[in-house]
Amino acid sequence: MFQKNKAKEGPLRDKKKGKTMTLTEAELSELTFGIELEYDRITTEKAARTVAKVVGGTCRYEGRHLSNWVVTMPDGRKWNCETDGSVRGGSETVSPILRFSDIPMVQEVVRALRKAGARTGGGAGLHIHVGAAHLTPKQIQNLVKIFYKQEELIVHGCGTSAYRLGWDTRRTDRAFVDRMLKLRNPTMANLGNAYYYGVNDRYTHYSDARYRTLNLHNLWNGGKRTVEFRLFEATTHAGEIRTNILLALSIVRKAMNAKAASARSQRPYNETSAKYDLRVFLLRLGWNGEMFKAPRKHLLKRMPGSAAWKNGRQD
Repeated sequence: MFQKNKAKEGPLRDKKKGKTMTLTEAELSELTFGIELEYDRITTEKAARTVAKVVGGTCRYEGRHLSNWVVTMPDGRKWNCETDGSVRGGSETVSPILRFSDIPMVQEVVRALRKAGARTGGGAGLHIHVGAAHLTPKQIQNLVKIFYKQEELIVHGCGTSAYRLGWDTRRTDRAFVDRMLKLRNPTMANLGNAYYYGVNDRYTHYSDARYRTLNLHNLWNGGKRTVEFRLFEATTHAGEIRTNILLALSIVRKAMNAKAASARSQRPYNETSAKYDLRVFLLRLGWNGEMFKAPRKHLLKRMPGSAAWKNGRQD
């Protein structure tokens, strides 16, 4: 009687094609990302010297921007360790441009920083930028639709605090979504007009528009052409770091592959079915197989309900 509410065991399948939808390492490897690690109780110098021990290369003080220390890897890529207003007495470690194959290195950096005394707390957060220079306006539109549609599930699964959502990581602006949905032929220009509607501060670094769970400001400011996921809480858990990186990359990849996406109504957060709903969303991102086994557990562990039964098992 209640069998229809039970999630199928194993990978999610495309009903039309009969194929398992599994995101591959090759697909994720096509994307680039950068990460900002904010921690208390570790100075910029100590953070930089710790990073240098992991990644190799040289470490020196520049002090030009936020009293920064720069770690230059043997391949020329640079890590910046700098002060940040969100972590008084702590520091922010900013990575160079990275790829999927660099995730284990990032995890080793996080483990080393934790061992060196880095701690979470206060206003410390974790920001992940994903390269978007190659995304078309339609794919950016897809990204906003996919993220907004599942935003409540995502912020609960990631454990985003009410404190963070109240100041530097506000939820997606529904008015922006409505303006964007009216664009039949999106361009970077009219997407920007929708995003900055009423406030022409797209060329200001600290634009108010950047303080969102999904920040699109860098698409028009500074030439970086990235989308930023600002919703993550700071963590010294290397497994959670990997999970958050994979989630950001997977959502962007989904936006690239999607022929269409809907955001006219946002999926509500329902405690009875939350774990089931998030599990289905992750499987639709392609989170099948061994590579995503631990990341699925990290995101589902905060969700109430059953992963297998939408409204709880009823015998």
